[in-house]
Amino acid sequence: MSPKLSRVMRSSPYWPVISHTTLRRVLPGFAVSSLGDGMAVVAVSWLAIELAPAADRGVWVALAAAAYTLSGAVGALLLGRFLRHRPPIQLAGWDAVLRAGALGAIPVLHVFGMLGIEGYVALLAVSSVLHAWGQAGVYTLIARVLPERDHLAGNAVLSGVGSIATVVGPSLATLLIVFGGPATVLAVDATTFLVLAVTFLVAVPKDAVPEPEDDTASRTAGFAVIRRIPALSGLLALSFAFFFLFGPVYVALPLHVSDDLGASAGVLAAFYTAFGIGAVLGSVLTGFLSRWRLGPTTVGIVIGFGALMLPLGLGAPTAVSVVCFGMAGLLWPPYSSLSTTLFQRSTPSALLPQTLAANSAVRVLSVPLGTALGGPLVAGLGAVGALRLSGAGIAMVGVVAAAALTQRRIRCGGAHGPSSATATAAGAHRTTPAAIRSARTSAAPTARSPCCGPRSRGSTPPQKPASTPIPSRPANSSDEPTSSASSTATTPNSQAQTIPRNHDEP
Repeated sequence: MSPKLSRVMRSSPYWPVISHTTLRRVLPGFAVSSLGDGMAVVAVSWLAIELAPAADRGVWVALAAAAYTLSGAVGALLLGRFLRHRPPIQLAGWDAVLRAGALGAIPVLHVFGMLGIEGYVALLAVSSVLHAWGQAGVYTLIARVLPERDHLAGNAVLSGVGSIATVVGPSLATLLIVFGGPATVLAVDATTFLVLAVTFLVAVPKDAVPEPEDDTASRTAGFAVIRRIPALSGLLALSFAFFFLFGPVYVALPLHVSDDLGASAGVLAAFYTAFGIGAVLGSVLTGFLSRWRLGPTTVGIVIGFGALMLPLGLGAPTAVSVVCFGMAGLLWPPYSSLSTTLFQRSTPSALLPQTLAANSAVRVLSVPLGTALGGPLVAGLGAVGALRLSGAGIAMVGVVAAAALTQRRIRCGGAHGPSSATATAAGAHRTTPAAIRSARTSAAPTARSPCCGPRSRGSTPPQKPASTPIPSRPANSSDEPTSSASSTATTPNSQAQTIPRNHDEP
């Protein structure tokens, strides 16, 4: 490697992530499993179309897509007692083991002619029971092994790996479907999760991820954290609406391709591949957004995403629809990474897995609910009508959030500088020692002002227990940023300073 190229790489915001000892072991397995997931995007719905009765295909495709994620929310809600104290590597590894086993059973049963549509949906549901906890484990690992300034880049790397898999996966899935059928794709997907399980449970040392000293949170700790920070609960509401309204696309798009366009799985793969290409570019750009105002950026992403979805529902030519779908993909990773970073900075480290699992449960629940709604929508409006309603609804949610953000900034005295905002955050909600002890046991972090702006570069953050939080886009997390468990609290960098004051009531 030339010295010049080496300097460029080391100056990249992603260098601390890809050069980290623990992450170098995790990322290859994560990339392999992401490739399998990228292939499954096509195979899950296509196998449901093959197995379901012709008259009820829309309903069964919706149920299959929903089952693949819905049970993850149930697992997040019901399994907290057993999983809330588990190390993040263990959470991710167990999720991978379950997914490998359940998905691997699908092609086996299919080969012996024993797979019906009901059993297929049931196995998809079983495969995802631990998915919310698995995701929480992965992002908790990022927050604990990296310093706070690198959280956004770490989240962007994971998002970028998934985006690349979305580009390559559908094309590989199309080839496998042609020569072996969609069940073969799911067999490959199961194998990739087996690789991920070995990565987390065998290849990564048990002491590679630091554990927090305080781990006495209650079972409902994650939801308590979100409930007590209006910025997080507001962002979670925005995310729920965004993903819920995108859910019908998983039903409407395959049926639009197969029925309205009379096209093959290759055209469906082209849509997903375009989305993936845009997502790859978006992931690369995400690491450079640390100086942007995160609140307005998030709302703008939602509005832009909805607008780019509209051509699919307005009868635009297939080529135009594919391009617009790809441009929408460009906006997907920044939203996910920025919101995750904000959660990581707002949640105490000991409560991070629970909070991320709770966040994942609500967000994961939104997509299956929207997907389940896709069946009736397609039946009543047709595939094109469902796509049109999805795009318009997402754009409208963004407009409503923008109005709420503007109103909140006016109420909070947006004209005041960072110093006054910091003073408000630091003094308005001082917690007593008793309150801090109560927060630790009930899962809530130190109280924050619902109306806080970014801190100026020279200011020093109030001291708080070491913590690291996850994704969502808080309005005030920058006022009392937290550090990862592996480092002491320090003055936040520009990423922390740009956390908005807005999403208290999106």
